[in-house]
Parts: sequence; structure tokens; C-alpha cells
Amino acid sequence: MSEALDRVRGISELPLFPLAVVLFPGTPLPLHIFEPRYRQMMTDIRAGHNLFGLSYFDAGASELDLPPVGHIGCAAEVRETQELEDGRSNILTIGVVRYRLEAYAGAGEPYLVGRVSFFEDEAEDAELLAQQAEEVSELFLRIARAVRAINDERAALPELPETTPEHLSFLVAAAMEVEAEVKQDLLELRYTSERLKRLRDLLARAVGSYEERARVHTIAKGNGHRAGS
Repeated sequence: MSEALDRVRGISELPLFPLAVVLFPGTPLPLHIFEPRYRQMMTDIRAGHNLFGLSYFDAGASELDLPPVGHIGCAAEVRETQELEDGRSNILTIGVVRYRLEAYAGAGEPYLVGRVSFFEDEAEDAELLAQQAEEVSELFLRIARAVRAINDERAALPELPETTPEHLSFLVAAAMEVEAEVKQDLLELRYTSERLKRLRDLLARAVGSYEERARVHTIAKGNGHRAGS
């Protein structure tokens, strides 16, 4: 059993927090808690396992009142909490493991509670995944270098865990600037190879544009410097 599945062992129900964002396992997400029902949820989970389920749900784009049964979300663990004087709070969460909502449960709580089943990616050929992870890492780092040049940044490039392809796929999916629906599709995949393939295709389509922008930016900076010298 993995560390993530061990963290949720024995848990069959989760408080649910529907939001128009997608959380991936192993990635951080800061949240501002202000609604009374979610303040109560934070109080309740602190007294238990300190976990809640984050379910992607865009109420403005849906005819439903709540996420449908069968949807895929990610369990979130609260790592840090900053309490504010008026009862609101800022929290830092990290994704733990994905779940499928099997049914709604609860016993009168002001927030949603779901009966869930947890899962991870299926086992696959390690050599294939390592090759795909290397390709995705290379493309992602090329874009990161271009973005750093465009923004005149000198910060170190992100370190990517090529030896853990599943974790890599989640980190890259979380970092990419794509629509939430695309991220949700990536979250729902149960094969790391398929997620890496889709990420590689997305990155390959974007890398040329980023590098061209970086090239033009660098030339423009150089021209401006010479003109003023």
C-alpha cells in the first residue's frame, strides 16, 4: 500500500468542498475560508483526520446544484492554518489521493459529505514511463526557461521528480496554464502513460510559442541596451 492510500485507510466518508479549481495529489493549494458552513467543516475535520475532498465544480457553468455522483476529486490535507480575528482563515492544503464519489451521505451537516472510494494509477511498465517522464520534463523545462527569460527572472528552475512519473505528471498538470476542464480530464485518468502522453502533446504545441516570445524579448532588451549606451 502506498503512503497516500495508507493516509486514508479506514476512511469511507469525506466532507466535500466544491470549487472551480482542480487539485492534484502531491500539489499545494492555498484557500481562503470565509463561508460559515466551511468554517464549521474546518473545525470538524481538525477534530478528526484533517482531510476533506476537493471536488471540481463550476456552479456558473453547470445546470446541477452539486457535483454529480461518480465524479472524481482529490482528498486534501490541511497543513497550515492562519486564523483571522473575524472567524475567517487562510489555509494551505496539499493533495493526497484521488477519490470517486459513490454517494452522498451526511447527518445534517451544513456542508456536503460524500461516501468515497480512493484510487491511484494502475501499474504499468516502468521503462516506458521513465522514457515518457523524461520527454515531458524536457519540454516543461524548456517552457520554464522561456518564461523565466520573458519575465527577466533569475530564480532556479523547478526540480522535477523524473524517477516518479506519476508524481511528475501531477506536478506538470497542476503547473500548466490550461482550462480547468482539461486539468479535470487529466486528474481522472487512471494510467500514468496516458496522462504523460497528453501532457507531452500539450507542451509540444506550446513550447515553440514560448521560446519565440523569449527570443524576441531577449533581442528587444539587447537593442534597447545598445541604444541607450
